[in-house]
Amino acid sequence: MNRQTRSKNILFTGVPGIGKSTIIERIVQRLERPKTGFYTEEIRAGGRRVGFGITTLDGGHGTLAHIDIPGRVRVGRYGVNLSDIEQIAVPSMIPENEDTVVIVDEIGKMECFSDFFKQTLVNALDSTNTVVGSISLKGNAFIANVKKRPDTLLISVNKDNRDNLVEEFFARMICG
Repeated sequence: MNRQTRSKNILFTGVPGIGKSTIIERIVQRLERPKTGFYTEEIRAGGRRVGFGITTLDGGHGTLAHIDIPGRVRVGRYGVNLSDIEQIAVPSMIPENEDTVVIVDEIGKMECFSDFFKQTLVNALDSTNTVVGSISLKGNAFIANVKKRPDTLLISVNKDNRDNLVEEFFARMICG
């Protein structure tokens, strides 16, 4: 976080498992402004990952992707659940007022199969609301374009900085 100017949107990126979601969850716990949005988490069974869940900040739950979901919309061995993305995650990304911080964990390949998700994300990023989220390290042109937005601070998470990023976020960002 070495950019001196303040950006309205803050997105964390890094390799899978580096701690992006943990950083987002810690920010959500400490954030004193109204907030809305969602985070994702692994679904495990028998000690192995079988999918990914969606949890909204107001307590909604859904399945982002699972090995048991059939269909042609897939990422690796996971079938993507467009219905839960569009009926659970997307509505949570729509703020009630201008002071509401929008949490989007994460902007990745699975979520981007939904045009409704992508349009809602762009609307949030274009709004006066602050968006805090995580974004895939690699991705398609849509993900690349989100990363290049001039109103967005992209923060690379690594083993050396991940334990300090929450404190730096609140020290440097307006939304603390």
